[in-house]
Amino acid sequence: MEPITGAEILVRCLKQEGVEYLFGYPGGSVLHIYDALHAQEDVKHVLVRHEQAATHAADGYARATGRPGVVLVTSGPGVTNAVTGIATAHMDSIPMVIFSGQVPTALIGNDAFQEVDSVGITRPCVKHNFLVKDVNQLAETVKKAFYIATTGRPGPVLVDIPKDVTIAKTTFSYPETIRLRSYNPTIKGHAGQIRKAVDLIMSAKRPIVYAGGGTVISDGSAQLVEFTRLLGSPITITLMGLGAYPATDKQFLGMLGMHGTYEANMAMHECDVMIAIGARFDDRVTGKLEKFSPNAKIVHIDIDPSSISKNVRVDIPIVGSVPHVLQSMITQMREESLKLNEAALSDWWKQINAWREMKSLRYRGSDEIIKPQFVVEKLYEVTQGRAIITSDVGQHQMWAAQYYHFDQPRQWINSGGLGTMGFGLPAAMGAQLAFPNRDVACVTGEGSIQMMLQELSTMKQYGTPVKIINLNNRYLGMVRQWQEFFYQKRYSMSYMEALPDFVKLAEAYGHVGIKIEKPSEVEGALREAFAMKERLVFLDFITDPTENVFPMIPSGGGQNEMLLAERDEMVSTHEDGMVLV
Repeated sequence: MEPITGAEILVRCLKQEGVEYLFGYPGGSVLHIYDALHAQEDVKHVLVRHEQAATHAADGYARATGRPGVVLVTSGPGVTNAVTGIATAHMDSIPMVIFSGQVPTALIGNDAFQEVDSVGITRPCVKHNFLVKDVNQLAETVKKAFYIATTGRPGPVLVDIPKDVTIAKTTFSYPETIRLRSYNPTIKGHAGQIRKAVDLIMSAKRPIVYAGGGTVISDGSAQLVEFTRLLGSPITITLMGLGAYPATDKQFLGMLGMHGTYEANMAMHECDVMIAIGARFDDRVTGKLEKFSPNAKIVHIDIDPSSISKNVRVDIPIVGSVPHVLQSMITQMREESLKLNEAALSDWWKQINAWREMKSLRYRGSDEIIKPQFVVEKLYEVTQGRAIITSDVGQHQMWAAQYYHFDQPRQWINSGGLGTMGFGLPAAMGAQLAFPNRDVACVTGEGSIQMMLQELSTMKQYGTPVKIINLNNRYLGMVRQWQEFFYQKRYSMSYMEALPDFVKLAEAYGHVGIKIEKPSEVEGALREAFAMKERLVFLDFITDPTENVFPMIPSGGGQNEMLLAERDEMVSTHEDGMVLV
């Protein structure tokens, strides 16, 4: 075989991996790779306007499809600009492969122009990383990167490639399979542990299924639905897991955690057996650990053994892939005709339905000013609940999670673990490229949208007709809410005093802009926007600046210590009966 350059080898590797889109930005150390990309048409390159956007777009593509997102950036500031997006993917276990250029190997360590220690900088926020110093190792390293990124608990993998490696030549050979001696994820759960778990579950009087993002990532939604319906128990889902179980199903209690529903949090607090599936017991879910589900025996299913008993001690750990473990449990329950105690389960549902009567997502409507919750409700109606929804981070993110009822996995795309403002717009672009015929909407706020606003240019170039739902309350809303509750209304640097005219700004980028100021205009504007199938539409909703997200568990509170919005007062369900007005 005729020798080819390292740059050409990399492009061939991408083709072998079936890479559809490569999100990136050129620079000196990767120009040979860009030259190799120019000579082919199979891998489509998307030229973003900022490297952080490249990682978020690849992230959105990965979450929407389940396939790895792929990024190409140059050395120095190129890779450092990408770090926030890499960390975002790492926190949420998203499969991504990032190729970064590096200065020639002879200059590494000499403080050469645009040199940074990419491996050292990214080590804390990747699943693994590589520095390729020999062109003969490049193809195998790329194969390892995709394998590591997409197996076990997924995550981002960085491959740092010095410029001279992209010039050097060798023959191309791509491994069909890869095996790493020190990396062998456990897929099938231990049969004995599964037996113990089923026995414990069958003894429950107040069971609850608690599912997280791992259920979506592992494509375990079908097994989760079958298991939960077979069990007949209530189910609650984390912010990252929404869509893994149909939100419109009667067994679904809504999202749990800091801004979860009253019934979900109370059921978690009062349960006697908890089946945690692909969830990591993060602080936004548990509240104060000492108060978390005090009477529960816990079964925890996760492919990552380091996540089990990390935050909360569990009684029966099962290491394995969610769909495999759940299928084993389903098979056992069906073969042995196992069922929960019907009388106890009936009493449990009576209690849960009483909690539901609190109607914890109720809010005061208005004919004068737009309520942000109302916008999301109308968005759900207009899109018939079928759109892919991305979000940025803040109040709008929580309202989208609460009021858009996700019935399918991979519909809801947001930065959960890192909480990255600026994520929503490029993530929506990545999702829209993956599914050009689906409705994609980015629910955002006037603070978050300005962090990646330049990608409106990218979206014009590549024709991604995303609908931007800007819930514009003129504040950094979640910051303002915390300042109202916990800082005696000292609104330090949370008010946005010099906002642009978003309609004119959208039009300047070649898109459609619509400003909506009255509740009566909301539905019509949404229908008009979604009727424009080929155009990006920026909808600037001027919303109530005083609206807060409820329910809310205050910092240090337990699951049964929620603040609820009820009429004109804020009611705490703290066991001492305290009422705050």
